[in-house]
Amino acid sequence: MQAATPMRGSSGWQFSPIAWLAEDTLAGIARRRALLGYLFVLPTVLGILIFTAGPVVVSLGLSFFKWNVFQPAEYVGFVNYRRLFNDLRVFISFVNTLKFVLLAVALQIAVSLSIALAVSQRMATWLRYYFRTAFFLPLLMSGAATGVVLGYMLHREFGVVNYYLGLLGIPRIPWLNSSNWVLYTMVLAYVWQNMGFTLVLFIGGLNNIPPEILDAADVDGATGWRRLWHVILPLLSPTMLFALVTGIIGGLQIFDIPYVMTRGGPGDASRTAVMVMYESAFKNMEVGYGSSVAVILFILIMLVTAMQFWLSKRWVFYQ
Repeated sequence: MQAATPMRGSSGWQFSPIAWLAEDTLAGIARRRALLGYLFVLPTVLGILIFTAGPVVVSLGLSFFKWNVFQPAEYVGFVNYRRLFNDLRVFISFVNTLKFVLLAVALQIAVSLSIALAVSQRMATWLRYYFRTAFFLPLLMSGAATGVVLGYMLHREFGVVNYYLGLLGIPRIPWLNSSNWVLYTMVLAYVWQNMGFTLVLFIGGLNNIPPEILDAADVDGATGWRRLWHVILPLLSPTMLFALVTGIIGGLQIFDIPYVMTRGGPGDASRTAVMVMYESAFKNMEVGYGSSVAVILFILIMLVTAMQFWLSKRWVFYQ
């Protein structure tokens, strides 16, 4: 078949996209494959532009305005940011969020890795699948549903957890009513729901470790903790990095579980940055101020993520 050529029009040579793609040559085949790939990627790119990049740009613009939705927006410059940095509630919410992230991500990775190592041991296939499914199922629940169910279970007076603790002679624990307990309760609820995702990541990472490397470690006498620390963890470090990055990004945006269970209380003990953003923009109708909180949170997420990738050069090992 003869290769297609550009069409000739009244004003000279004209480019024909159809003929350009229909060329029966190696270049034409490569162009068609590239186009097919771009078409598959297009929905994801459009979704990111419309639902992620777009709102970020709009929030950045709105942060310089005073707007309550019902009246025209008024440009106020950096007034929202000056107010933000002088707002004690915003400061407390960011501190709560950082504490939550440190505790939740550390516990989630430790528990998920321990379960992944246990599940990867020799056991019946059906039992391995059962444990994987059981630990992954909470991830399919919404954060709101998790908050409602755990809120009733952890209620100080009629919660089932305190009921069984009482049978053991343990006094009732104010899981949701004490500022000393509530943040740890949020961490436990969040880890219980989300550790299934990290568990699947670690199981996949462990399955990708070449068996001959583990056999060589056994021959060299690296067993138990030495094998875990010097062989398994270094080979699992890329998976660990991904789990850390996604876990910290998700933790910094925590909203549904604490909002449903405590509404940020008692006081501001469980109020998070996203909760302050939501209350400012949608309850107090201060869209500009809420947008400024969102911008600061976005910058924090970007800085923390960049720092993780920078530090990963020292401890992540790729095969």
